[in-house]
Amino acid sequence: MSNIILVGPMGAGKSTIGRMLAKELRMNFKDSDKEIEERSGANIPWIFDREGEQGFREREQEAIADLCREAGLVLATGGGAVMRAENRQALQQSGVVVYLCTSVEQQIARTQRDKNRPLLQTENPAEVLRKLIEIRDPLYREVAHWVIETDERPPRTVVVKILTSLDHTMSQESIGDSALS
Repeated sequence: MSNIILVGPMGAGKSTIGRMLAKELRMNFKDSDKEIEERSGANIPWIFDREGEQGFREREQEAIADLCREAGLVLATGGGAVMRAENRQALQQSGVVVYLCTSVEQQIARTQRDKNRPLLQTENPAEVLRKLIEIRDPLYREVAHWVIETDERPPRTVVVKILTSLDHTMSQESIGDSALS
């Protein structure tokens, strides 16, 4: 099996669901944001502070390109990973891309105490999240093979939904393969 890539806004559950999914599938789990932090020896707020968003996006593109060359990964991406066409192409070619879709209200509930999200360190995080989803939602949908809603769903339920979708896809592919024989 190739990779399973999770995209979506911050607070959609990509890391939590990704870890659970990787365990179920006995695959390695990687988080592109954690990979960037490990490579740079600095956390994301520090990178944003010193290099700005542009500097962070450069690091992100390099990390995603490297991770997409691996196989057998469940990869959780940062919320803005889809902003660059190169990232979208690498993600789509690397495996099955799942857009974990969630509401701004759910994002706020899940991220309100997290100080490791530079874009939300503002007076009105809800407004920032609304603007981000307006720009990014079409890009998430463009790159995704599947869209799965995560609002009001426990992570385990979302994992089961992804596993069911994978099983269905695999059985469809084997039907197609046997029809070609």
